[in-house]
Amino acid sequence: MNQIAPHEPAARDAVMEAVDLTQSYEVARGLFAKSAIVKAVAGISFRLAPRSTLAVVGESGSGKSTLARMLTMIERPGAGSLRLDDVDVADADTATLRRYRGDVQMVFQNPYGSLNPRQTVGNAIEEPLLVNTKLSAAERRARALDMMARVGLRPEHHGRYPHMFSGGQRQRIAIARALVMRPKILVLDEPVSALDVSVRAQVLNLLVELQDQLGVAYVFVSHDLGVVRHMADEVLVMYLGRVVEHGPREAIFTAPKHPYTRALLSATPVADPEAKKERIVLQGELPSPFNPPGGCPFNPRCPLVMDRCRVEMPPTERKGEQLVACWAA
Repeated sequence: MNQIAPHEPAARDAVMEAVDLTQSYEVARGLFAKSAIVKAVAGISFRLAPRSTLAVVGESGSGKSTLARMLTMIERPGAGSLRLDDVDVADADTATLRRYRGDVQMVFQNPYGSLNPRQTVGNAIEEPLLVNTKLSAAERRARALDMMARVGLRPEHHGRYPHMFSGGQRQRIAIARALVMRPKILVLDEPVSALDVSVRAQVLNLLVELQDQLGVAYVFVSHDLGVVRHMADEVLVMYLGRVVEHGPREAIFTAPKHPYTRALLSATPVADPEAKKERIVLQGELPSPFNPPGGCPFNPRCPLVMDRCRVEMPPTERKGEQLVACWAA
């Protein structure tokens, strides 16, 4: 099996900064019942450096995909600030948003679902240029062919249709389409989870190579901590819409502070068969977002829970190299 290329950290100047991003939804609960408010994301903050990768991890329902949609402005944040090169785009006008969407692109989990089956590969890759630039047809084609070559596609693929490609090739097409605008930031929402294990490492190595070539920053949403360890510079751990731990990759993986982070890491397979590992099994399920627990949202499942955890929300404090929201950390 292919080995995933290691990723090196880069410069620390922020190309994106999120401050207290929040997103809530009003959900109907029946004909006569009062609608409920679900806080999908509750106060997320981070800084993203150029040429770096921020991984966002957590269980299903933790708010990862909602955060990804806000970062690409598919959804406007309900509250908070989102700055790109010192411009706050959370409440920006249409012209500013148009420029922003060219600088921040997204790659979705299902490559086939994100491609129009009636559109040729070449037209799919050129479409962002047609909509957002004034390039001529010849210039668009040249840009598309260049990006296709960078992701490992051949020129004759330009006129073919998505159903003629494998899953890994379709994801390469989706990556080429996202990068053809030459964005500063690429948001990747579970980009390899729908692929066969045999091709995941190839796509991940490709992403590392493209980051080195193009200088793009990544927000990498994933539940696979094995992949995250090879890809990320920093890791942001989410639980029920909140950040419970955030810090450098090696600090998170070698000395996790939050009991939820420890539980996630304990479930990650290790290649060394002789390595001894303690499996931490969390009791219960992720609480309902309609009725989150009081105090720390993790307290019903936490092995270190104290009385204080059930009534007070822990503040986010620096513990060593990490920022941690936990009374027991």
